[in-house]
Amino acid sequence: MPRISNPTTGTGDDGTTATSNGKRVPKDAPNIRTLGEIDELNSVIGLTLSHHTISAKVVESLRFVQNDLFHLGAEINALDTPDEITAHPCIEEHHVKHLEDTIAELYKELVPLRNFTLPGGTPAAATLHLARTVCRRAEREAVTLARTAKVRPTALQYLNRLSDALFVMARWENQHTGTSEAIWDSHR
Repeated sequence: MPRISNPTTGTGDDGTTATSNGKRVPKDAPNIRTLGEIDELNSVIGLTLSHHTISAKVVESLRFVQNDLFHLGAEINALDTPDEITAHPCIEEHHVKHLEDTIAELYKELVPLRNFTLPGGTPAAATLHLARTVCRRAEREAVTLARTAKVRPTALQYLNRLSDALFVMARWENQHTGTSEAIWDSHR
């Protein structure tokens, strides 16, 4: 595993960065853009976790997700290595299954939707909605990357499930705290 001894190396001053095999690539390369979106998503989840009102149940799920996102980042970073991708931390079926179980557990407690919800509610729920949109952006970048690199279907599936899970968590947070959801008025 990588060890960061000095965060400032100056080697990226030329607009390049190193991948896990040491290869220098442009900082706007598709794999680096995807990594950036995954990092931003993890940071928004960290922001979500900073809300003191967030439920313990959602905190526990988000801690798993943050760890999973490091697995996903390691997988994307290792795409250009000659080793088998599974020699590195990567997203596996059990990660996707954990998200599906989380969705099912929280969803069974939610009242059915009558229409689309508007993002908002408690600060934690609103930040979960923000995380959901960043997740969708990360998914779009990963899909673009998959056109030119061997992104495993499980990685794409994980991001798709994660955005669903973040949506359900946001709704659950609002309902759990008694905060009503704003519903889209499609007749307005």
